[in-house]
Amino acid sequence: MSSIASLADVLRIESVPLSERSVPQTPYEMLRQGASLAPTQPALSFFLDAERFDRPHVWTHEALFRKITQAANLFRSLGIERKDVLAFVLPNLPETHFVIWGGEAAGIVFAINPLLESEQIAELLNAAEARWVITLEPTPGTDLWQKATAAARKVDGLRGILTVGLGSYVSGARGLALKAMSRMRKSRLPGLDVPVLDFNRTLCAARDDQLDFQPPEPGQIASYFCTGGTTGLPKIATRTHFSEAFDAWAMSIFVEGGFAPGRTIFCGLPLFHVNGQLVTGLAPLGRGAHVVMGTPQGYRGAGLLARFWAIVEHYRINAFSGVPTVFSALLQTPIGSHDVSSLDFALCGAAPMPQALFRSFVGQTGIRILEAYGLTEGACASSANPPSGSARIGSIGLRFPYQDMRVLIVDDDGSYLRDAAPEEVGVLAIHGANVFAGYLDPRHNQGIWIDRDGARWLNTGDMARQDSDGYFWLTGRKKELIIRGGHNIDPALIEAPLHTHPAVALAAAIGRPDAHSGEVPVAYVQLKPGASATPEELMAFAMQNVHERAAWPKHVRVLEVLPVTAVGKIFKPALSMREIEDVVRGHASATDTELITLDVFQHPQRGLLAKMQAGRNAEALKQALSAYTFAMEIAS
Repeated sequence: MSSIASLADVLRIESVPLSERSVPQTPYEMLRQGASLAPTQPALSFFLDAERFDRPHVWTHEALFRKITQAANLFRSLGIERKDVLAFVLPNLPETHFVIWGGEAAGIVFAINPLLESEQIAELLNAAEARWVITLEPTPGTDLWQKATAAARKVDGLRGILTVGLGSYVSGARGLALKAMSRMRKSRLPGLDVPVLDFNRTLCAARDDQLDFQPPEPGQIASYFCTGGTTGLPKIATRTHFSEAFDAWAMSIFVEGGFAPGRTIFCGLPLFHVNGQLVTGLAPLGRGAHVVMGTPQGYRGAGLLARFWAIVEHYRINAFSGVPTVFSALLQTPIGSHDVSSLDFALCGAAPMPQALFRSFVGQTGIRILEAYGLTEGACASSANPPSGSARIGSIGLRFPYQDMRVLIVDDDGSYLRDAAPEEVGVLAIHGANVFAGYLDPRHNQGIWIDRDGARWLNTGDMARQDSDGYFWLTGRKKELIIRGGHNIDPALIEAPLHTHPAVALAAAIGRPDAHSGEVPVAYVQLKPGASATPEELMAFAMQNVHERAAWPKHVRVLEVLPVTAVGKIFKPALSMREIEDVVRGHASATDTELITLDVFQHPQRGLLAKMQAGRNAEALKQALSAYTFAMEIAS
């Protein structure tokens, strides 16, 4: 197949029915194919420390597939059957790949963010009915073991814990100490009546040349993933083997040759996220390419971004995937004399990239950025700017082959009315083999499906338009709209102009609770290193450049660092919590109320909740806050 440059190329590929394409039916089958394409070539290189990036631990494709097979047989011997859940709470390690793909071959793998607190981890493990948990063993500098085991004590039906150590990746006295700590760890823990086993030592006893059981079928559930919800605990999405394998295959077709044997892809995004697993995992590994995985913390690892261009030069990296915060940070790291000519493109996903950042990065580095779009419920990726087509800054590109993506006009209740006309804004919906099987909790499936002419389409919740050439453009997200007195304000109307200010690195606009209008817009900004700008200057700039008067922010607040999720998205709920707290404290001061405690947090059912205890004049505070719509509890 030739490279894709336009929608006509997508349609040309689709002229051959999908049933006639050699699409792997499961991730395990896809990884087997990758191993057969390049058995002795490197598949996975891993370095623990960015200072020693040139001394990796390396697995060939044949060796990696054997490890995955061995892990699958181990999990089955521990009682993980086809519908049993194996959860992992791990950083980016080679063992994480063994667990993901071996675990999916045996049962269902549940990826859990290691940055969560123990209470959240426990709630997720119980919701998924996890049978085994794999986590990092006690390791200096991290509290992951403490959090995971505290959570495990609260999980009904748990059968055991597997631990992964870092000793084999550390040289010298420190490595010996870590290995000694591992050997001395007890096989039982107080208050936890399940075995605690060393993953790598237990793995050695399992067969690695073939599965001891029937391989999974395409339509069976392979994985659970938490989605990035804005309120409460995340929903748990269930995905089939074929949805993952198909989506990874479709990516490789879209960037034809980009994931071929001899190509090298850098992985810096976390493996508990779909981008890390599929874009910089299954897609290249399943096509015989080489994945370089840097530090357990990925891009967050100490010194990694500072050495990124040296890493690109050393490994001859051909592509990497990042989020806007990564590209912003790389702009502060000059390429200098490093030879980065091997880089063909960089993929940007998970969050829209500010156009000013896009132009600055391309202008300073000369590296092509392919903006892409996807979501957990769609396996991972659904569209991208074509590698051989014209760059359309701000667009999420063309849909992938054999995935349908359309802009639909729906009724207030979400019912399908018609397809949108070119350039008309509507709901972005996707349909195809990549679409997930639904949320684990059936209540979360209400309203997510659109019946279009008898076919089931996923309502992504994003608003978009499609131009006459087939390119999609996001225009906002319903749940992120700032609603000021019934007037819907797209945060991008505020964020895009602020991103053009020479001192601004990142900007985020949210709604501040307002007693009169419901919400009023406020903006948060993070300045570029060494730059300076006052809130007053930025406010004046916004009023000059935000062309919709209702969207003028009431406040511009400068933070040293904007809060981000583990994959680098700006975490707007944290900013909303700040605004709610500020509103409450303001009214407490105005009513001379004694505010004893105040905690604003995400409640699993009620969303953002302000919980407080008030002393003197508590009733006056209650009266003042009654005009607001955010959830609150006031004890006196």
